[in-house]
Amino acid sequence: MALIKLIQKRGLTWVFIAFAGFLITAGTLSCSNTNNVLPVGANTQFQIVNLSPDLRPINLYVRFVKRNVAYSYPTPSGYFGMTSIDTPLQIRSALASVSTANLISIDTILKANTKYTLFVTGLRADSSITGIFTVDTGSNTPGRGKVRFVNASPGAVGLDVKANGTAAFANQEYKKVSKFIEMAPGSYDFVITPTGAPANILRTLQKVSIQDGKLYTIYAHGIAGRRDSAAFNAGVLINR
Repeated sequence: MALIKLIQKRGLTWVFIAFAGFLITAGTLSCSNTNNVLPVGANTQFQIVNLSPDLRPINLYVRFVKRNVAYSYPTPSGYFGMTSIDTPLQIRSALASVSTANLISIDTILKANTKYTLFVTGLRADSSITGIFTVDTGSNTPGRGKVRFVNASPGAVGLDVKANGTAAFANQEYKKVSKFIEMAPGSYDFVITPTGAPANILRTLQKVSIQDGKLYTIYAHGIAGRRDSAAFNAGVLINR
């Protein structure tokens, strides 16, 4: 009888250990799945701006799964919702005739209730394709809008930007993202010139409306001196 009771106790012990191991494994899998899938109502948004003149259309892969959309030069995709906040985020050519190797890979974990933009720039011809990754969420002082500047123009060592004749951004280097600056609501002409050459106007964005509580990104792209589709240009994104 003592032996039977001992066996029963040991049996219960092993059952308990096995059950505890199952709970731990299930919990681990559950946490892993939670990290990979965007929580309900998280509202994470992403957009891609293909600014490489010779790269042609590109695809976005999220956790190695391709989104069934191709992003072409130089049109911004606009924000789209993300179903996963896990990494990596990868950019590959959308053309079957081009290598499927990753052109850009991002390992930054995305956050809930946040907007992001990936500017793809550089040239395929000299293997200089690169990405400029920005976080597009911020706060505003009441009665003000906010503007920042991204230099995505290959070969543009430094750029200056004036807003209605007043210096707004100075010596902005290639691939750099400025801080947001506050501006009073109104209509602005943004004039972009090479640093140190204020008479050489590369591009003027006319009558850009800056509104109270909004966030904006001005970006430069293309190549100064070109007269074809790769010519220097600029655009404005409304981040909020």
